[in-house]
Amino acid sequence: MSLVKPLGFRTLACGCVTGTYREVTTNREVTYVEEKGQACLTHGHRSNHAIAPERTTSRATALAFKAS
Repeated sequence: MSLVKPLGFRTLACGCVTGTYREVTTNREVTYVEEKGQACLTHGHRSNHAIAPERTTSRATALAFKAS
C-alpha cells in the first residue's frame, strides 16, 4: 500500500465517480472508481478498482475531440 495525494474527482457519462491520485513514492498517476453509477453497464467500472486514465472518457467524447 502506498501513500497517495488526491488530485481530483469527476463524474463520468455513465454515472460512475472516479478519483485521480498521485503516488508519492513513484510519482505515478492512478485513477480509481470511487462509486459505480447505478445505470453503468461497463464491466470494468468496479468500486475501489483502478482503471486506465484513457478509459475515463467515453468513446463519444474521445471521437468529438478527434473531429475538432
